[in-house]
Amino acid sequence: MISVDAATVEFSGTTLFSDITFNINENDRIALMGKNGAGKSTLLKIIAGATKPTRGKVSAPKDAIISYLPQHLLTEDKCSVFEEASKAFSKILDMKKQIDELNLQLETRTDYESDEYSKIIEQVSELSEKYYNIEDINFDAEIEKTLLGLGFLRSDFARPTSEFSGGWRMRIELAKILLQKPDLILLDEPTNHLDIESVQWLEEFLKTSAKAVIVISHDKAFVDNLTNRTIEITMGRIYDYKTNYSHYLQLRKERREQQQKHFDDQQKEIADITAFIERFKGTYSKTLQVQSRVKMLEKMELVQVDEVDTSSLNLKFPPAPRSGNYPVIVDGMTKHYDDHLVFKDVSMTIARGEKVAFVGKNGEGKSTMVKAIMGEIDFDGRLQPGHNCMIGYFAQNQASLLEGDLTVFQTIDQIAEGDIRTKIKDILGAFMFSGDTIEKKVKVLSGGERTRLAMIKLLLQPVNLLILDEPTNHLDIKTKDILKDALKAFDGTLILVSHDRDFLDGLADKVFEFGNKRVREHFEDINGFLRNKKLENLKEIERVQV
Repeated sequence: MISVDAATVEFSGTTLFSDITFNINENDRIALMGKNGAGKSTLLKIIAGATKPTRGKVSAPKDAIISYLPQHLLTEDKCSVFEEASKAFSKILDMKKQIDELNLQLETRTDYESDEYSKIIEQVSELSEKYYNIEDINFDAEIEKTLLGLGFLRSDFARPTSEFSGGWRMRIELAKILLQKPDLILLDEPTNHLDIESVQWLEEFLKTSAKAVIVISHDKAFVDNLTNRTIEITMGRIYDYKTNYSHYLQLRKERREQQQKHFDDQQKEIADITAFIERFKGTYSKTLQVQSRVKMLEKMELVQVDEVDTSSLNLKFPPAPRSGNYPVIVDGMTKHYDDHLVFKDVSMTIARGEKVAFVGKNGEGKSTMVKAIMGEIDFDGRLQPGHNCMIGYFAQNQASLLEGDLTVFQTIDQIAEGDIRTKIKDILGAFMFSGDTIEKKVKVLSGGERTRLAMIKLLLQPVNLLILDEPTNHLDIKTKDILKDALKAFDGTLILVSHDRDFLDGLADKVFEFGNKRVREHFEDINGFLRNKKLENLKEIERVQV
């Protein structure tokens, strides 16, 4: 059992949270929830030992392994993917190396009666007992299975990590964590860089193979499917629910309703007491009663109502200018990068007003198809954009293209037109920019804040074909819901490249699956696609086992 005891974090005269206490037991699958800035990532770092609380402590058994995957960790080593993943077993391999070195000393030394010789024997004995208690592991097979599960190809194993993007390096770090079989796994937004199949694999692995997990994630489906406990940080304290995210939301609603009732009752009582004091404070015969009520007010413990993020705005895209009947027609498209074939002989038609999802493992051509539609790359075959097709595009790196020296407000003010100009602060508020934040320079914003700002820019441009590539990375659940509602109401055509199942649910009504050098069209929503895909995967596993 690992315990957090009275953890308190204070900085610059502000208390982030105070006297937080809870235990983490084997088989706990904990979702750590709370609004932006509540202290979720800070608490995770404290449990990981990466930072210390102002007061309090974390206690764990001596041999407990706690593994932590932060949101922005990158692997910088120049070795291969397989070699980097192998570092998960470095302690075990070092132990074996140390045993071999000590045994060699015992063979070559002749001072059998010396204290030093006895100490070497004791060391060998102690290390050997630890080493041979470790279950017999086929290291290479475990590494291969884990890397394949996280979306790597066998051909990637020998490639240097420097060739991979930040998202793929994050997967290598995740592989190392999973291979260590830790007592507690701490994950901060682990699904941001994973495709749908890799998220499913990770979800299944954590449910069936991990001892204990604490996860911060904005992927509602992932959190719901994985967790059996929810800890919410709010107003400097925690609430611990022995249930998953969806049920927690209902219990939290009931808790806040109860708090509000107690608060309202207490405010009425305070008003009545204050009125009595004001009425009779100069009346001699009522002096004792007035003094009694003054003391009553001083001793009263005020009821607090947990903060609720009330910022909301029904964001709407401008009406889409009418396009032709088919904004995208692809016929016999083939794309190579040198000797690498991305896909071959692909045909697809997307009708005006359709909302479609591009899904598939990373590297199978989703972004390549988007670039082709955008006219950014050459290809073989034919692609015909529809009449009057006006494209709005959100790329994964869109946030980095913002002008750093502008403030948040100026960034939106320079593109807003008409009545929208009077609502800029409301729009920024809906995307969690308020108060002094709107005067921050873009260059000092976090990655998540930049993503939200880039998304607002897109919301204000009149388009009839929206292409969004992983738009929900770094967006919290509330912001994603606002965006999702806006996209549902959008009357143009929508192409979504996303691994976020909950976001796609009810939004995309057709799925294009990229894989095996081709693109398959599925006339069903994301849930229907995933149900069918799971059956296919089971058959594939059965074929491999045979």
